[in-house]
Amino acid sequence: MTRVMASGVFDIIHTGHISYLEQAKSHGDELIVVVACDNTVRRKKHEPVTPEGMRVRIVDSLKPVDRAVLGKDGDIFDTVREINPDIIVLGFDQHFKEEKLESDLKERGFGNIKVLRATECAEDLAATRRIINKINAMEDKS
Repeated sequence: MTRVMASGVFDIIHTGHISYLEQAKSHGDELIVVVACDNTVRRKKHEPVTPEGMRVRIVDSLKPVDRAVLGKDGDIFDTVREINPDIIVLGFDQHFKEEKLESDLKERGFGNIKVLRATECAEDLAATRRIINKINAMEDKS
């Protein structure tokens, strides 16, 4: 059985998330999704719109997902150790470099975890920032 790990914020679910999770699931038998905790979202992106517990519940209910877990605030390798994936699939816009992450994983004794990158979804509102910007623009007009 091939275990795949994907991760992200999943603040406002959109087609980009669905595409990413479907792509991740296609690489294995089991997809475990790590949902970033609120502290991580605040530190790396923005104030979360949806609380972490709600985001985990929503992601856990999505068809491609076998299990969603809340990420830890800190070392990502602790979460990787707990999940023990065969493959990690990165979102198209996640800041990691595939080769560097594979190298870091090997240095930390994880063996041969394969790191892949999902492709971008071509739809217009396939990103949380785009959705928020559109809502803000609509509010500005009213």
